[in-house]
Amino acid sequence: MTTQALAGKVALITGSTSGIGLATAHVLANQGINLALHGLLTDEEGKDLAQQFSEKYAVKVHFSNADLRDAIAITAFINSVTLALGNIDILINNAGIQHTESAVKFPTAKWNDIIAINLSAAFHTIQQSLPAMQKNNWGRIINIASVHGLVGSVNKSAYCAAKHGIVGLTKVVALENAEQNITVNAICPGWVDTPLIKQQIIDIAARDQLSFEQAQYNLVTAKQPLPEMMQPQQIGEFILFLCSDSARAITGSSLPMDGAWTAQ
Repeated sequence: MTTQALAGKVALITGSTSGIGLATAHVLANQGINLALHGLLTDEEGKDLAQQFSEKYAVKVHFSNADLRDAIAITAFINSVTLALGNIDILINNAGIQHTESAVKFPTAKWNDIIAINLSAAFHTIQQSLPAMQKNNWGRIINIASVHGLVGSVNKSAYCAAKHGIVGLTKVVALENAEQNITVNAICPGWVDTPLIKQQIIDIAARDQLSFEQAQYNLVTAKQPLPEMMQPQQIGEFILFLCSDSARAITGSSLPMDGAWTAQ
């Protein structure tokens, strides 16, 4: 199956109104893949975004702002996607939140939200998407983990716990579905050029009286040898490859895109 053969399939991407998720949505829609978009927009904003995609790429698009902390809301979300677009063929668990604090001071509410959105939501979407994939004998599940699914960093106990959990969940679901033409993989990005990171660089530049470029260099190379951030579209293109027939033997893998961060 080439990427062209993916046209008409249905992809659900959580957290797809900005950053990696939005870039991936553009990459997949360009291949004629119908989309279930999700994110923190109002219903009206989401409807407008869906219409933009539909008009630009001539694909069917559904939007939801479901609260991924709520398993019942996730069930309603999956049901609405199936009703609007049909069964989910490609599931991309991308939604995530972050909070940094030492373990001893980490707020319980923040811990619960991060585990719910970054880990438990992926389990619920996988569990509810798998029966149709198994029936069709085809499916692609891509979980956006992080380099922090492979290594730790201070003040990120909840995030690292959730992302390590995503890596483990990926392995188990891959093992359980390997004979049914369903692949399950985790992508583990390092630094990615997103608005959130740009603001962090601006803050560092102001604090240390550096140029934006120098602050970015210092931030990135403190962790990874490659002195540049990935663009979100690069991850989207990698996801497209994982959906293709060329990647059918890649499953159960945790795939770093981290500028050699974890090679050290």
